[in-house]
Amino acid sequence: MAKLALCAALVGMLTPALQAETPYHSGLHGAVLGLATPANRVETPHYSALCGAVLGLTTPETARSKGQAAITLVALEKSIVEHTNAERARYGLPPLQVDDDLMKSARQHAQWMTRNRALQHTSAPVAENIAMGQPDSRSVLASWMDSSGHRANILNPGHRRIGVAGFLSASGTMFWCQQFRP
Repeated sequence: MAKLALCAALVGMLTPALQAETPYHSGLHGAVLGLATPANRVETPHYSALCGAVLGLTTPETARSKGQAAITLVALEKSIVEHTNAERARYGLPPLQVDDDLMKSARQHAQWMTRNRALQHTSAPVAENIAMGQPDSRSVLASWMDSSGHRANILNPGHRRIGVAGFLSASGTMFWCQQFRP
């Protein structure tokens, strides 16, 4: 929390009330960094990528798809990918590679679900797992693995690329999104 307070203080936007906020950080940094507008500040990802990277909370993960630029995953997104690939490894499947386009799409859709307080699949041409309410990445992966349709997406041997996101609503509900492509 001290690092989050420091980052927010650097941009002069942290109020005393926000200092006690949970690790699922609100849109404070996202609004500053252009990830959110003032109207939807509470729907930005768990720690903003830039502020987290500056403070050493996140590690840049390079998209391995040919021709893709590097994308920075926030800690929560990295955890979702790690848990997903651990499940795939248990079944002898290769790890999924982070894909810039899928990351953008998953982030946009998770933000949309959070802003609208609606659990609804995207219209994008991707395989997708969505969820709401689970407190952390381990819990959401367990929920998806307990569902045959979601498990089928995670364990599909034809899937090679992944994008993920988790957003916290103003009311404290997490919205999750995983998207897959060959």
